[in-house]
Amino acid sequence: MNLGPTELIVILVIVLLLFGGAKLPKLARSLGQAQKEFKDGLQDGTSDSEAS
Repeated sequence: MNLGPTELIVILVIVLLLFGGAKLPKLARSLGQAQKEFKDGLQDGTSDSEAS
């Protein structure tokens, strides 16, 4: 499932309409933190299984 530039623009416009311009930075920050925690959790799980 490849997304082209047109599809990405449509998705961004929909997100902007749903969340509004004021909430968008907070939403992006929350998504970034969630992604970081997810990656950290994956690395912790990998290091735990290697230590066993």
